[in-house]
Amino acid sequence: MAEYDNGVAPEQLDDRLLLRELEAIHRTRHETLLYASDEALRTHSSRMAALEAEYLRRHPDRRPAAGRTRAGARARAGEEMV
Repeated sequence: MAEYDNGVAPEQLDDRLLLRELEAIHRTRHETLLYASDEALRTHSSRMAALEAEYLRRHPDRRPAAGRTRAGARARAGEEMV
């Protein structure tokens, strides 16, 4: 396990804490992008990527919601399915 300078290493978080960390980091993303220093944005991006990678590692077979697929987007837009 690699050292982690920005909070607890994602692989050390239980599922509940991992989801809480993901929710918090996504909630702060927009303001970080707009107003944070370049270093803070890099740190935020790195932490977000690590948390997301850990979530995906734990849930490799997750199923996307039908509305979050290309077909679902086309259906919302009223396009014909091909």
